[in-house]
Amino acid sequence: MSTGPERIAAAFKAAPGRAALMPYLMGGFPDVEASVAVGTAYAEAGADLVELGVPFSDPLADGPVIHAAATRALAAGATVPAVLDAGARIAERVPVILMCYANPLYARGPERFAHELAERGISGLIVPDLPLEESAAVLAACDDAGVALVQLVAPTTPDERLAAIGESARGFVYTVSVTGTTGERAVFEDYLAGLLERVKANTDVPVALGFGISTGAQAAAAAAAGADGVIVGSRLVRAVAEAADAGRDPARAASEAVAELAGALVR
Repeated sequence: MSTGPERIAAAFKAAPGRAALMPYLMGGFPDVEASVAVGTAYAEAGADLVELGVPFSDPLADGPVIHAAATRALAAGATVPAVLDAGARIAERVPVILMCYANPLYARGPERFAHELAERGISGLIVPDLPLEESAAVLAACDDAGVALVQLVAPTTPDERLAAIGESARGFVYTVSVTGTTGERAVFEDYLAGLLERVKANTDVPVALGFGISTGAQAAAAAAAGADGVIVGSRLVRAVAEAADAGRDPARAASEAVAELAGALVR
């Protein structure tokens, strides 16, 4: 069986579009079974990888749409084990990257947590509130389990720190397009080509761009700016929420949105 970093590398290499498409979903939202259906729909509609969020009560990196989804998932009874099991089912179709805040990770312990991901076939882990300086134990646990610990960089990351992050990166580097939290934005920043060039010069793994990308045109612009991968979250979580609230099928709404994004990335 290939390791998580190997599965991630293969997914980026095999992506049929100009960049790999990585849609985000909130685990357990609107409920656990529905989130599995959404993840499966993502894969069928053209996702190359899937980012799976663990709901948390204080998601400091998330904007209002994803924060609200986390709150509703927790109220519906979502737990860390249930989300990991959902990830295992989605991972049968497409590589899964888990996004989890540090608190639930440390509550279980890095070694246990990393091996729980590996046992379920989850390829990678993003911990947005884990700084590089405090990541050694988690990185060692992930390396031992064959799970990619994905590092994040921002437009404000200085060159020296960027080089250190790039050197320790596994799977891909998550490049945050803006300072602030997740959320849909109407304006796509014109400095992103330079940012992506800086990041790619400091790492050997693919570079994915996230935060603020919500339309096919923005996804295509991210690819044209040099992104190896495009991550879309709030727009898709909103589509799932709107469908669920209207009594429509969340998976179908997710599929339609991802198909539009995937189509915009076709070479």
